[in-house]
Amino acid sequence: MKQVILITSLMLLVCCKEKSVTEQSALLPIEVSKPVTREVTLTREYPGYLDADATVNIVSRVNGTLSSRNYSAGERVKKGDLLFVIEPVLYKNAVAQAKANLETAKANLEYARINYNMIELAAADNAVSKNDVAQAKSKVAVCEADVSNAQAALKTASTNLDYCYIRAPYDGVMSQANYSVGNYIAGAASPVVLATLYKDDVMYAYFNVTDNQWLRQQQRSDIVGKEDYITFTLGEDRYFTYKARMDYLSPAIDLNTGTLLVRARLDNSDRFLKPGSYINVIMPYEKDEDAILVTDASIGSDQLGSFVYVVNDSDIVEYRHVVTGELVDDTLRIISEGISPDEHYVSKALMKVRNGMKISPIYK
Repeated sequence: MKQVILITSLMLLVCCKEKSVTEQSALLPIEVSKPVTREVTLTREYPGYLDADATVNIVSRVNGTLSSRNYSAGERVKKGDLLFVIEPVLYKNAVAQAKANLETAKANLEYARINYNMIELAAADNAVSKNDVAQAKSKVAVCEADVSNAQAALKTASTNLDYCYIRAPYDGVMSQANYSVGNYIAGAASPVVLATLYKDDVMYAYFNVTDNQWLRQQQRSDIVGKEDYITFTLGEDRYFTYKARMDYLSPAIDLNTGTLLVRARLDNSDRFLKPGSYINVIMPYEKDEDAILVTDASIGSDQLGSFVYVVNDSDIVEYRHVVTGELVDDTLRIISEGISPDEHYVSKALMKVRNGMKISPIYK
């Protein structure tokens, strides 16, 4: 009888051990991690846009037929390059006529001065009256005025002739022309825009920041004063990232929006950036020396907000509501409440676990 009881006990012990091993092997292996704790610079994003260093309308200031366009749409030009020519023939004739009028005025002035000197000599011998002397002197003054008027007329004619040859005021890229060659341009009464030149070797990023945000940033001496502390991204997927130096802050707060206009300058020597592009400006405002970071992909969301699955010392999964902050390095998320640095959380296979589930943790 004792032997039967002993054999039965041994069989039960073996079965329990086998069941324990089977249950252990049946547990789902899940990767778990501890939060990362490190210093993080907190930032805030603002919508903004880019503009060229200079945007210049190329205009006609004279009347005439558009004789030539000396560039192609989108072409880069150098300062001083000839862009347009507007029928210069009439203005060349005007310059020639103004030069002739000036020579006539100078000849009349020379004759008037000689005549005046002769009359003065005659007056010394009482051969002419004082009235004759006064008339001769007045004639000299009139001729001098005629010379001045002729010189001014020549300058005006020369300036109008120069306006017929329209040149680039800066290095830059040209827009397409607003008028084709052969069109009559009436630019004398009011300047007519022929095209636009973009000086794009330097670009400016414009955005608005709230007054409270700006004041908060100014209180942090470790952030304020850095040359390259403004970052912006370009494109829907933010493929392109640039750093820029802030060079302008509006002197007054806009009472309608409670914001300050900020401008940042950046080099665009490769001419990749285009004026008018919309950007996301990332601006630091504070540092968190002991930020708690978890993998952003490990954070779930439901009607109550954000949550993570925390794994306790018994390897049991616990649903834990968390308060999230900013995204760091594109993969980590700041957790301000809900998890401590010493706890483990489910970092992968979020859809395979549930609250109260026992797992076989794989520590990473």
